[in-house]
Amino acid sequence: MVAESKAFERIYRDYLGQLAAVDLRAAAETLGGRADGDTVVMPFFGRPYKVSTAGISDPSGNRPSHSVSVLLSRYLLMCPKNTPLDESWVSYKDFKDAGPFAGGFRSNAEVPLERRFGSNLAELQKRCEALGGISVADDFPYEVAMRLPALPKIPILMLFNGADNEFPARCSMLFERRAEKYLDMECLAIAGWALSAYLLETPQWGSL
Repeated sequence: MVAESKAFERIYRDYLGQLAAVDLRAAAETLGGRADGDTVVMPFFGRPYKVSTAGISDPSGNRPSHSVSVLLSRYLLMCPKNTPLDESWVSYKDFKDAGPFAGGFRSNAEVPLERRFGSNLAELQKRCEALGGISVADDFPYEVAMRLPALPKIPILMLFNGADNEFPARCSMLFERRAEKYLDMECLAIAGWALSAYLLETPQWGSL
């Protein structure tokens, strides 16, 4: 555990060093954040996080989890010069480099929601709305279809059918094809896992 903490600290400091070479104000404008002096304020599922070369903090002023720190850093570092145009929705496994993470994404992001909300769609809808989700049910043939703002340029489309006498519950999280231009596959997986944890109100993710 001590070795892991030291490794995480090294990675965190390395990302802060990489951010020092980035025009954070320009990146914030491109990526949907807000510049506040030398700090970028970036919403993650509606919660404002602060990112600067001095550190990353959550809405309470504390350092967020290692995963979220990495995700926010990568989002700023990968800022594309030109806005990607492909808004078509795809499943996580359909991304070219998703293979090593696809199984974990399914088991850690989608399956827990099927188990928890398979017979309680009203509660799922309520929790999605609390995260800023917008219903798009008219556009998709699912009992619950919600567009949720992981990051300003990375929405997640969650499609959900509850369990019935013939079929088990089924949850699918989709991303815009252009999401791969904003985040790598590991960080896209983190976004999906975080969404699942928020909806499940998982205690260890409460500080995300």
